Amino acid sequence: MRCHLVNSGVAAEAEFSEANVEEIFLPLLRELTALRRTKGRRVLALLAAPPGAGKSTLAALLERLSEGEGLEKLTALGMDGFHYRQEYLRAHVVAIDGETVSLAAVKGAPQTFDLAGLRDKLRQAAMGKPCRWPAYDRTLHDPVENAVAVEGEILLVEGNYLLLDEPGWRELRNLADATISIAADPAFLRARLLARHVALGRPEAEAAAFVDRSDMANVRLCLSKTLPAGLQLLLLPDGSYAKLR
Repeated sequence: MRCHLVNSGVAAEAEFSEANVEEIFLPLLRELTALRRTKGRRVLALLAAPPGAGKSTLAALLERLSEGEGLEKLTALGMDGFHYRQEYLRAHVVAIDGETVSLAAVKGAPQTFDLAGLRDKLRQAAMGKPCRWPAYDRTLHDPVENAVAVEGEILLVEGNYLLLDEPGWRELRNLADATISIAADPAFLRARLLARHVALGRPEAEAAAFVDRSDMANVRLCLSKTLPAGLQLLLLPDGSYAKLR
């Protein structure tokens, strides 16, 4: 199944196997629909995965598939809109391996996100309160405040650290009705991340340095410290998914 999707302001073509759609994604949407109808209120699902694992693209696909007959419409939202702005990141520092660097140099790490703002917005959304959601624009390299109206009775929020087993982050799971995680081989993710940065205009040497210094540290963190999810998927080298649980 080939789809034209827009992810963080960047258009992309993505392909998903019919087997994955029929055996994993549509059953997931049916489960969320049943959960929503049983509970009689808005349902919040969290999708956590390391950088490069395709979580934003998968969330966009699930949103599209949810338009099918018999399913409740799903709204996909991302946590990347809760990145601190570039000026904040450049003005603040963090110690890494004994070296002091700006947060901008490790953008994408947990400390570069507004966790309090994310938690408050998730709480509002889970309670069914009217609110607007920030979005991240990869062409601007900054979040856009109040970009999306939070609507619908099934919300799927995707992000690297939504199930992170660290103080402050692990409490987010208590807000969710359903949880999904994706794991993948780190070398496969590195190749995908490098290709992404080069496609966005970074010279390959610069892109490789950033991936190895920042992105891969976040990959290792996600793979080692993600809390168990109700649905656990493995992203395979051919781009398809296997169900682990």
